[in-house]
Amino acid sequence: MKIENEIESRRLEKRLNERFVKAMATYHLIEDDDRILVGLSGGKDSLLLLELLAKRAKILHPRFSVEALHVRMENIHYETDTSYLQQFCDDLGVRLHVRTTRFETIENGKLKIENGKSSMFNVQSSIKRKQKQPCFLCSWNRRKEMFNLAQELGCNKIALGHHQDDILHTALMNLCFQSRFASMPARLKMRKMPLTIIRPLCMIQEKDIKAYAELQGYQKQQKLCPYETDSHRSDIKRLYEEMERISPEARYSIWGALEADNKLIED
Repeated sequence: MKIENEIESRRLEKRLNERFVKAMATYHLIEDDDRILVGLSGGKDSLLLLELLAKRAKILHPRFSVEALHVRMENIHYETDTSYLQQFCDDLGVRLHVRTTRFETIENGKLKIENGKSSMFNVQSSIKRKQKQPCFLCSWNRRKEMFNLAQELGCNKIALGHHQDDILHTALMNLCFQSRFASMPARLKMRKMPLTIIRPLCMIQEKDIKAYAELQGYQKQQKLCPYETDSHRSDIKRLYEEMERISPEARYSIWGALEADNKLIED
């Protein structure tokens, strides 16, 4: 059984690495002298992302450096074992940064930090429209910490662990709820700061990540997010599974449409 697991693990690792390298080349995600900050949530996707980037950085072509950030939310009750993340990073030779912040809410069109203080400031209307979605707000808070640290460290790119299924599900969500055809691009250059967001797992399927995580013994999060199954994304995931049941080519059709409409790169 152990030998079979090792063989399957090597096959999976080869397939994951091939799709990772293909994504790098197809969407020009990494260049010489890049300094990349990886968002390390502690889930299987971000663990794999860090592992692939750290191993690739040792090849020296292209030449780039990698650091990781784990953001803890004080007032959202889910957590990851930071000692495990530290050991994971140490084994890969990656520096880990851990920051703690709080969940922020929207009140009357303004963003408020939930710490009993009255510090408030205006936010964009796009955030106002999504004020009832805790997942959006939590993500917004985490991104803010990442942007700040990336600029402190002199990083020019932020790597996020979204895989192909995430991108396809987002495209369907935008069609169903936002009346537009768009998704999370593989490469997104920020307009207001010298940062580019990259998604090196964009050509990797979630099922392969799950299988690899199990074979490698990735440690799972200690407490799951209480909002994890209470979102439109969960509904869309079920819809997408039904689409694949009806047409096994649905994945490639949607992906092809995103590519044809130039939705996977935003410069």
